[in-house]
Amino acid sequence: MAATLTQITGYLDRMGWVYKVRAEEGRVVTGVQGNHLDHLLIVIALEEEGEFFKIYAPQVIQGLKDHPHLAAALQTLLTISWETKMLQWEYDPSDGEVRAIIEFPLEDSSLTERQFLRCLDALVKIVDEKAFPRLQRTLETGHDPGDEAADERFLLEFEQHLPGVAERIYRAVQRRKERINSLSDGHS
Repeated sequence: MAATLTQITGYLDRMGWVYKVRAEEGRVVTGVQGNHLDHLLIVIALEEEGEFFKIYAPQVIQGLKDHPHLAAALQTLLTISWETKMLQWEYDPSDGEVRAIIEFPLEDSSLTERQFLRCLDALVKIVDEKAFPRLQRTLETGHDPGDEAADERFLLEFEQHLPGVAERIYRAVQRRKERINSLSDGHS
């Protein structure tokens, strides 16, 4: 019950996506316009006579090999892998390419449309909306900014349970910063 390229293209046709079939390579190539990436290239590959499924975004980042913040970037990617489901990151040390991939064996089962759509949706959302902006900031600064959206969700949830607490925390932090600054300026 292996998957086929015809099955994959049928799923893409129902979504209205444009794609190219590379039957000799066992893959379908497509892409999407992202919010943070101009064009997110997506490769859908079947291996082992359709018993192994891969969907990946090659060249999410290129040329990291000699980047001064390579270690921070790789740590950020591992952290994002820890925080998310399914998606893995691959790094090619020969040229510094980073790709995002979801892969799993189908063996004696089929790839359902629902499974395929979940993989496609996760790949696009995690790469474009979560990882790419965060990785860009890490490459610029050498520090992972963390999941800012998760921080905002936490604050909103906290605010729902204790209305007004976010403003009070903000004021307290501001007062503490002022007090620290005045101490460092030599004032008491």
